[in-house]
Amino acid sequence: GVGLVDAAGLPEVVSTVWSNVFLISHLRPGETLLVHGGSSGIGTMAIQLAKAVGARVAVTAGTEDKLRYCGELGADILINYREQDFVEELKKATEGAGADVILDNMGAKYLDRNVQALAVNGRLAIIGLQGGIKGELNLNALLMKRAAVTAASLRARPLSEKTSIVAAVREHVWPLIAAGKVRPIIDRTLPMSEAAAAHRVLEESGHIGKVLLTL
Repeated sequence: GVGLVDAAGLPEVVSTVWSNVFLISHLRPGETLLVHGGSSGIGTMAIQLAKAVGARVAVTAGTEDKLRYCGELGADILINYREQDFVEELKKATEGAGADVILDNMGAKYLDRNVQALAVNGRLAIIGLQGGIKGELNLNALLMKRAAVTAASLRARPLSEKTSIVAAVREHVWPLIAAGKVRPIIDRTLPMSEAAAAHRVLEESGHIGKVLLTL
C-alpha cells in the first residue's frame, strides 16, 4: 500500500529511529521523548512511532509552520528553539521531570543542555553532529540523574547488527505502516539531474520531512 517513491523515504529513517529510540534507549509507553529537529525526516518518523507506542512527544523546530506540522503528527510539546529555551520549556511541560529519552541531531552544541533536560534515569541518544563533534560533559549531573549517553550510526555497523535492526523494524513497524498509522513524510521530489538543487533545499532547512531524488 506504499508507492515506490514514498517507500524510498522509509528504510533509513525507520531503522535509525527504531534502533536508537527503542532498541538502545528503550522508550516505554507513558515516557516522554524529546526530538530535536522534529520536522526533519527522522523527526517526523520519531513522532509517529513514539505516539504509536503510547509515549509523550516533545519537539524542537525553528518555525511556527514546522511546529504546527509536528503537532498535526501528534507531538504534544512544541518548542521554537529560536525563541525559547528547550530545557526550561520541557521542564515546565513535564512538571520539572524532563525527558526520559532525547533523540539529538546536534551533538556538541546541545550536549550540556541535553543532560540538563534529561529526567532521572534518562537516556540521551546522539545521531548527528550538526552542532560540532567536541563538547564538555558534566559527569556529576549525569551521575546524579543516573543517566546514559549513547551515540550510534547505521552505516558503520556490521552486517549482523543491520540485519537485526531490519528484522525488528519489520516485526514492529511494518504492521503500523500497513495499517496506515505511520507514513513517510515527503516534502518534495526532484529529478536526479537536480541533485544539487535538492542539497540546497536541505541546507536552507525550509523543508518538512524527506527530500527525494527520482529517476
